[in-house]
Amino acid sequence: MKHAFLTTATAALMALGTIATAADLKMSHVRPQDATIDVELRAFSAAVAEATGGDVTINIFPASALGDYTTVQERISVGAIDMATQPAATAADRRMQISSFPYLAGNWDQARAVYGPGGVVRETMAELYAEQDITMLAAYPVYFGGISLNVENANPGSVDPNGIKVRVPGIKSFQLTGEALGYIPAPIPFSEAFTAVQTGVVDGVIGSGAEGYYASFRDVTKTYIPANTHFEVWYMIISNGSLAELSDEDQAALKEQAAAFEATRWEVAEADQGKNEQRLVDELGATVAKLSADDLAAMAAATREKVWPAVLEDVGVEWGQAILDKVAAAGN
Repeated sequence: MKHAFLTTATAALMALGTIATAADLKMSHVRPQDATIDVELRAFSAAVAEATGGDVTINIFPASALGDYTTVQERISVGAIDMATQPAATAADRRMQISSFPYLAGNWDQARAVYGPGGVVRETMAELYAEQDITMLAAYPVYFGGISLNVENANPGSVDPNGIKVRVPGIKSFQLTGEALGYIPAPIPFSEAFTAVQTGVVDGVIGSGAEGYYASFRDVTKTYIPANTHFEVWYMIISNGSLAELSDEDQAALKEQAAAFEATRWEVAEADQGKNEQRLVDELGATVAKLSADDLAAMAAATREKVWPAVLEDVGVEWGQAILDKVAAAGN
């Protein structure tokens, strides 16, 4: 009986050990269910489950179901939420505006050099997240930003004042970019933005790109202007506490799958942007403005001249300029 008791006790302890090492993680993101990021994150979750032998389960919560992305980042910082793939919340640290600096990259090759593995902005963002007890697992390139309007802009390539009022995120760089491109910016929370356009409080939106406008503003987008306002990149982040609860093997597997997730996204992101711009035309009947290289150059020049100095003041001139110098040295 003593032997049987010891065998049973050992089995029970082993079972408890198995339960203790298993992790059920919650992952938030901002897009609706079945949007591109939702589909890709569900595939990532399945890959992690397979790579960890079922030890790590990642449950996906789309459409900001766990809260606005600013709130989610704060809750990840204190360990109340495990993970997210979302924009950086600058309310926690103004320096995170460096991620959405307008016209920092001009094309996809430049974007990958700046925001991809080893890139200046990517490494900087990892350091800023670390200060909030958050680990960055991957960068998620989304698109070059543009302008969605519920009205027509007769001169979409002009930076002269046009009297068109647009919703912008409550981030200084976006507000100033709207002004530099000739619009009247109105900071409005994302959760209220669609209604603001629908009811005519504003005439459009700056701060997203074709995929974002199709996902969240499809019924109020009549004109899309691919102005390349900024490069939109989200970050897959995890609470340091949640990460520490995983075994070394599971941590390694999670990071490996995150790296693969990012590598795959860099391969398809540019084509995905073009596909979503075409969806605005084919499915919504929207007009996509034709901008020349000179138009884009003028937009970039006006924005850099008027916006960069002000944003540098906001993030810290010396700190921000050092990053911009590194970006320039890398050929961007």
